[in-house]
Amino acid sequence: MKLRNLIPLAALAFLLSCGPTTYELADGTTIVVPRRATTDFMDQYPTADAVVWSYYDVDADENVIVDFDFLGWPVMTESDYVVTFNMDGQPHFAWYDADGTWIGTAQAVGNINTLPASINTVVVQRFPDFTITSATREMWGDTRAYEVHLQSPNSKMKVLIDENGTILKQKVKE
Repeated sequence: MKLRNLIPLAALAFLLSCGPTTYELADGTTIVVPRRATTDFMDQYPTADAVVWSYYDVDADENVIVDFDFLGWPVMTESDYVVTFNMDGQPHFAWYDADGTWIGTAQAVGNINTLPASINTVVVQRFPDFTITSATREMWGDTRAYEVHLQSPNSKMKVLIDENGTILKQKVKE
């Protein structure tokens, strides 16, 4: 084949490789995920397994794992995506917007005794009357932090603490 015949074929192959990825869901419906999201996901989490993509559902349980407003994450809509997956034997959740841009990832901390020492130290020093009831590891942009839920005899609060033990935010629960 002549070179001028190969150029259009190469261009077509490139365009097709940049298109969205279609997944069939358990209920037989399909979901079309932007290539950017699937490529970024595979780059971020190469050892992920049990990967399931879905459209974001404002009423779904996996959205309870993080407080988008508390984190300052954008408001998600039903045209955005959530992917659930396992990594290192732990369930994870990642969110992508409609264009395929990664919003963030979260992992529930199943055993609060495994929290980094920096997190435990700041809780003990700054909130001595509180105990940790649950925690979630959250990642977005260059930030790695823990959303820690605390309880005392008289109140509840949540604190966002980065991996170095710096308190980023705190909020008393009503």
